[in-house]
Amino acid sequence: MNDAVLFDAREDGIAIITLNRPDARNALGKAIRAGLFAAWECFEHDASLRVAILTGAGDKAFCAGGDLKEMMELQLKVPPLDMFPVPGDNIRLSKPTIAAVNGVAFAGGWMIAQACDLCVASSTARFAVTEVKVGRSSPWAAPLIHMIPQRIMMEILLTGKPISAQRAYEIGLVNRLAEPGELMDCALALAAEILEGAPLSVQAARETVMRATEFGRSEALHAARQASEQCYNSQDAQEGPTAFAEKRKPQWQGR
Repeated sequence: MNDAVLFDAREDGIAIITLNRPDARNALGKAIRAGLFAAWECFEHDASLRVAILTGAGDKAFCAGGDLKEMMELQLKVPPLDMFPVPGDNIRLSKPTIAAVNGVAFAGGWMIAQACDLCVASSTARFAVTEVKVGRSSPWAAPLIHMIPQRIMMEILLTGKPISAQRAYEIGLVNRLAEPGELMDCALALAAEILEGAPLSVQAARETVMRATEFGRSEALHAARQASEQCYNSQDAQEGPTAFAEKRKPQWQGR
């Protein structure tokens, strides 16, 4: 990790990853990209961590997108596939992630928020896919079709105009809204709700959603059943009903 991306591994199983270049509106420059690659790898391989929250330092920007000055200096054409850290594309994660959007999430900022499994946003946040405004493209937005209606997606990509946090919530891009000072509490509360579930059940549920967006109905059912076998055969699958019958809180072992 570097100081451009902060990594806080909490004892409750939640990792907080913070883009830490508020003076540059947390744009995806080289240092932030490197730090974010390292942070996702650290989260995935730390067995004590079960949920990650991605946010930005400051109150103005979650992430303003790519570093346009850097792109100009590099005369960047097609970005290399390993340039930007994007879960679900060039990063493989098996645990839930939450974007806590504290300000603008434009272009690449929208991209990394979209790549998280869930999203909470400050009521003052704004979202935009601005590539048409600067002559770039947004192929990374393709999975958005599984999150919001087609015509709304079309308008967002064709116009490049920002939408409010309220609008993002209305169209289904954002799960929960919070006042600016309560954003992290909101994200932590959502993470805590996930932590209440059995680890293997959460993993299987997440995989089911992922498979359902990649396959047709029959293939998705088959793949989801395969992804659920470890959960069904686990000790936790017996602990849950036992705890319910004994009227106590289950003690999850993750096995």
